[in-house]
Formats: sequence, C-alpha cells, structure tokens
Amino acid sequence: MKSVFVEEDKVEIQHDYMRKLREMLGNRRENYYIDTYGCQQNEADSERIAGMLEQSGYHRTENENEADVLVVNSCAVRGHAEMRILGNVGALSHIKRRNPNAVLVLCGCMAGEPNMVERLKKSFPYVDIIFSPDAIWRFPELLHRKLTGAKRVYAVENKDYTIAEGLPVSRKDTLKAYVSIMYGCDNFCAYCIVPYTRGRERSRRPEDVIAEVKCLVENGCRDITLLGQNVNSYGKYDDFNCDFADLLQRLSEIPGEFLLRFMTSHPKDASRKLIDVMASSPKIAKCLHLPFQSGSDRILKIMNRHYDREKYLSIVDYAREKMPDIVLTSDVIVGFPGETDEDFEKTISLVERVGYDALFTFIFSPREGTPAAKMDDPFTKGEKQVHFDRLLAVQNAISEQKHAEYIGKTVRVLVDGVDHDDASVLTSRTNGNRLVRVKADKSLIGRFITVKITGSTMWSLTGEPVFD
Repeated sequence: MKSVFVEEDKVEIQHDYMRKLREMLGNRRENYYIDTYGCQQNEADSERIAGMLEQSGYHRTENENEADVLVVNSCAVRGHAEMRILGNVGALSHIKRRNPNAVLVLCGCMAGEPNMVERLKKSFPYVDIIFSPDAIWRFPELLHRKLTGAKRVYAVENKDYTIAEGLPVSRKDTLKAYVSIMYGCDNFCAYCIVPYTRGRERSRRPEDVIAEVKCLVENGCRDITLLGQNVNSYGKYDDFNCDFADLLQRLSEIPGEFLLRFMTSHPKDASRKLIDVMASSPKIAKCLHLPFQSGSDRILKIMNRHYDREKYLSIVDYAREKMPDIVLTSDVIVGFPGETDEDFEKTISLVERVGYDALFTFIFSPREGTPAAKMDDPFTKGEKQVHFDRLLAVQNAISEQKHAEYIGKTVRVLVDGVDHDDASVLTSRTNGNRLVRVKADKSLIGRFITVKITGSTMWSLTGEPVFD
C-alpha cells in the first residue's frame, strides 16, 4: 500500500498533549520505566515512547518500583515470549497496589492481536492503557486521557497504518542507533504474526530518513542500523524514485566517520544492485543478515517464502564474489509443520554449504491467526529437539572455526563500551559485527581503531590495539 503520512497539524496536537502533561506535573518529579521485548523494531519504538515521555516531563528510571508510568513493549513472535511477558505483567500488579496512581501501559505486537487484547482486558484489569504499534504516535493523547479521568484507554484498531514524523526520540546509546525506514509487512509468511500485528508495509520518505541519520552522525553516532521487516522492499509502493539500494547509497554519502547496517533483508527481494552498493562504500558494513528459514524447497513453498534454495544460494554466492570477507548470518526454523528428516537434512546441507558466521535458530512456535497454526504437525516436540540440537552443533562448529581464522589478522573495530565481566576490558565490534574484547584505555570508547586478533571462542574474539 502507498505510505500515508500523519498530517503535521495532527502531530502538533500530540505536542500539545505533551505540553499539557508537563503542566500537570508542574514541579513534581515523576519517573517512567520501559520494559522492551523482542526485535530491534521494538527497541526503536521504545526510544520513541521514551522521547514522548521525556518531552512530557517524565524522567527515566531503571528501577520499575520507582516508576509512575510503566510501559511494557511486548513481542508476539513466539508463544514462549508471550507467556513470559504475561507473567511479568502479572507481577507488576504489586506496583499498582503500592501506588494506585501508577499508570501501567502495554503496547507492541501483543496489543495488535485481537484475542490477546480481550484476554488482557479481562484478566489484567490493572493495565490502564493498551495500544497497538500503529498508535504509538498518539501515546501522549492516550496518557493524558488516562490522567484526566478515563478508567482504561484502548487504541487497538490497527487500521490506519500511517507514518508520523516530527515526534521526539530518546536514545540511551550515543554511539549506536536504530533508525526505522519502514513499518509493517506484506509478505504473510505462513508462520508469522507480524503482518497482522504491525499492519501493511509502508515506507518513510527518503529525505526524512536522511535527515535523521545526518543528525545522528553530527551528534557523534558511529554505528547506525536501518530497520524494516523487509528493508529490500523499501519504497515499493511509493513514488519516491528511491529503492533501498538507492537510499543506502545516499546515506553512505553523508559526511562523517560511521558505519551503516540494516535488517531484515528478505531473500525474495535481495538484488544484485543492493550487493553492488554494499561493496562500493566503506561506510556500509560488510555483513548481511539473510534469513533462509529452511533449506528445503518443499517447506519454503509451504512457508510462502517466494524463493527457493537455488535463488537463495545465488544471492550468497554473488555477495561473496563482491565481498569475499562478508559476514553472513541468518534465521532458521526447525520443526515447521510436516518437516521430515529429508527436509531437515537439506537445511543442514545449506548451513554447511554457506558457512554462516552465526545463526539465530528457533523451534517452530504456532501463532494463532496464522496459516501454519492450522497445519497438521505429526512430529513431537522431542523429535524436533533432536533436530534442533544437531543444527546447533553443526553451526557452533562452523562459528568456532570462522572465529579461529581471525587469529593473527588485523581488523578495524568500533570501541563501544566496557565488558560486563571485566572492567579492565573494552568491547568493540568489527565491520561484520563480530564482538572483540580488547584490553585498552577507556579513552578509546567511541573511536574506530585497529586491533590484532590474538584469540577466539565460539562467540567472540580477543585482540590488542595496533597503533601507528
């Protein structure tokens, strides 16, 4: 669908609500707390919510017990995630008992599921505000309604599928940032709930994305990840005269020292033009997250993925031809309904053929409302676990070997923080997003430096700075 943008006067109304909320607070200090689950898009959404709350006069706290507004930004991709979130929402009832004036908010993909919304309304009466992802831009209005007398506030229609620009964003990290370039999804993979919870695909205007990235770079951001459910279809329905490869090229021309990353990239729309642009610019990270989900053409067709094994491998081979050192990662689902031993062996053979640096692996989780939830599934959880464990063993061996091959090499990294386990060690990321632990002075945080890799594990590398 063609992107629809919220009119400026309607966005200004939300700024008016933020001003009203500040006036209501007066000199009183109140705090907010956001608990975020799921994908990077949810992280980006939480930063928008934080920006609106801070513009409304609230202060961030990392202690939920100190919060006057508690936001749970939920994920609906897997059943286990939903159950964990519901458990944590239930545990928040003690905060409402202690502070009846506290406002408990649930948003994210769970709030885009009609059945889940009804469950939340009935079983969690202390949840004050529920809004779907499409209604984030209206959050100041919803909060104002609650604080001025409304009993419970809902915005779960998920029908408008609009894009709102000009609202504040508050990021914790000054070195790294997520920038959403589009929202929603039109792919309707048989197992995925996202098109039903986040709506149809729509893209931000290129000039708005460019302005945001330019501002981030000017303010010291060095690692920027562009987000979309399928970035490769950016601008597909609009008259921007700018596809994703064009956008990436234009962003790479922004002055400054920084790296651009992106996710997620759907194989059906991955083009040679995109690979060529990636290869052409030192500001575009040489890493590609390209979910394949299954190595079996039969399963891919049932999944409604719109590519086959041959097409997928042709993209990988072209990327390696243009960027021999490219880091490849992927997603794979084990135990999709009807997956046989033969189908699974094709997944294993694809993993071995490509040689991924890392995989994100999942056992199939049926989501109510998707076609896959209604499919016959004759295989037991135990049988699927056997396949899952074998896939992990194969990939872990590949990852360990890939990391060992770095030893002795020098690589450019962005030093981004202090190691959680050892304060004398700094963390950094390679161009391909591999974690490198370095013993170095904290003054290097925020800088690109060269390191020599001296050791490796399955999950990370160690190195030492190399100075000219």
